[in-house]
Parts: sequence; structure tokens; C-alpha cells
Amino acid sequence: MVTSPLAIDVRRGAITDLGRVLADRRIANEGRIAVAVGPGQGPQIAADLNLPNCEVFQVTGGSVDEASELGRKLRSGAYEAVAGIGGGKTIDVTKFAASMAGIPMVAVATNLSHDGIASPVSSLEHESGKGSYGVPMPIAVVVDVDYVQAAPQRLVRSGIGDVVSNLSAIEDWQLAGTEQGEPVDGMAVTFARVAAEAVLHRPDSVESQDFLTALAEALVLSGMAMSVAGSSRPASGACHEVLHAIDQLYPGTSNHGELAGIGALYSYFLRARHLGHDTPRMADIRSCLRRHDLPVLPGDVGLSEECFARAISLAPATRPGRYTILEHLDLPDDEIRRNVREYVQTVDR
Repeated sequence: MVTSPLAIDVRRGAITDLGRVLADRRIANEGRIAVAVGPGQGPQIAADLNLPNCEVFQVTGGSVDEASELGRKLRSGAYEAVAGIGGGKTIDVTKFAASMAGIPMVAVATNLSHDGIASPVSSLEHESGKGSYGVPMPIAVVVDVDYVQAAPQRLVRSGIGDVVSNLSAIEDWQLAGTEQGEPVDGMAVTFARVAAEAVLHRPDSVESQDFLTALAEALVLSGMAMSVAGSSRPASGACHEVLHAIDQLYPGTSNHGELAGIGALYSYFLRARHLGHDTPRMADIRSCLRRHDLPVLPGDVGLSEECFARAISLAPATRPGRYTILEHLDLPDDEIRRNVREYVQTVDR
């Protein structure tokens, strides 16, 4: 069954109405609300809420253990709903905890770094790296443009890389449909494509309120595409396999959205080189990433060509069973190194 948020509020001053959203009897009949806040602007927002029966929990990281502990607290406290206020880690932890407690969750985003705001997936750290866990979508999504503009611009820009990578993920999904007979949901594809197209050619930047509104709506729509599909398929293909491999091999190299953008660009290069798909999409994505000062080369995130090639070799193992351009080509290591060298030469022109 497809679920979608009860309310989506993207505008300046949206936080001022958060209390009203949480007091909605469709969310919490008796008003027993919990709020989970991250280390950034979350405490400031929580302090401004007029919710007398609200209890605030601090979220300091993004691990499975922390999410499980929060879930136990929410369950033992008999809360009716929880709001996750902060960046991607805080929202992912809260989504997982709400799922454990069996209560609805409201996502309150203080930055737009990736499409986890409204997705049915929590990306959490564990002993062996990072994993993705299926969870219900937030029942409501609130994005206050004022708080987003106060966040570091690099975090906001990275959301652009994540949402435009949908285009590459769609290509991978359709390739799996052709080669493996995997069902492809047309509505999910449409949602994911519209989300990417909403920001791909925009000439304005993250300094513009109109752009931030479009980016926020695109990220929410991307999450809805995943809900329709019942998986992360419409927004996660080879692009995300590459970023997860980099995270595993070289932790702390860069953030999610920046690496998703590079992964998408490299995937389009592979399609052009090996499948003869001479598509303008590669040029479009490169132009978009460059326009917003996002990385496009391994060296832009501090990786050598050899390190990037190692990540490409590992990438398919990060999502067993997922069929993308990487699994389709199944290139040996020496060919991967040649491809990476040619990619750098092509993109750096």
C-alpha cells in the first residue's frame, strides 16, 4: 500500500505551525508528543515549541544502536507521536525509532542535504559500516526555509546532487527491467524524474528562496517515489552503490549528496562508453553540479584515481541483488582503472 505524508509544509516560518501539526488529533489524540533533536538547530526549535506535554530527546549520532535506544524510550513512554528535528542523521534515527515504537513520525528538516526527509528508508551506521532499513514514511514533513538558509551552504547544495542522481537510478532500474525482468513502477519513475528535473536546469542558487522551496519539494517527491516503489529503487542505483563503497573504504571523505552526484555522473559516462548511449544527460548533470560548486571528479573530494577505482570495484557488493550498469558491465579491475582515467579526462575538459 502506498502511503504519503498527511501534510507537507515548505515555506518561511513553517516551524511556527509545528505545534498545530503535532496537535492534530489524527496524529496524537491525547497530546503525548516526543521530540528528538539533533546537535545543530534542533534544540533551538524545540525550545520555541508551545507543547506543554512534549518531552525532548537528544540525538547525537546516526547509529542503529542509538535509533534502537530511542525506540525503546518512545515505546516505554507510551508516546503517541514523535517529531524528528534536525538533519539527515536525526531524521533517519527518529524514523527508525518511531517504527520500533509503532507510532507516527513528523520530519522537521533543518537542512536539505539528501532525500531522506520523506523517504521510507533509514540509513544508519553499524559495526560494519552503514545499512539501509525500511521504515514507514513520515506522516508529515515540515521544512522551514529560514532554518535551511541558516544551515551550512555545503549541506544544502549536497541535496542537489542527491536529487539529480535520480536520473541515473531510473536508467539503472529500467536496465534491470530489460535485462532481468524486474518490475518497474511507472508512477515511481515519474515522481523521481519530476523531482530531478525540478532542479536540474534552474539558473538560480541555494541563496534563492524559490530555489530552496523547489529543492525541498523535489526531495520530498523523491521520498514519495520510493514509497510508491516500495523500495529505494527510483532514487538509488549505481550512483548510490558508488557512494556507499566510498563510505566503507574511506569514511568521512564527503557527504551523501556530493558522492551521489559523482556516482551518477560516472554512471552516465559508463553508459556512453560501453553501451553507446550518447545522451545529453551527462552534460546536463555535469553542468548542474558545476553550477552549484559540487564535486564532479574524485580529486574534488580528495580521492586519487586509484582510490576511486577501488570504490567502483567494491560498489556492487554494497547492494547485493541490485542490478545496475555496474553489474551489467561486470568489468575487471584493470578495465575499471582505465575507465576512471578516461572519465577524469572527459569530465575535466
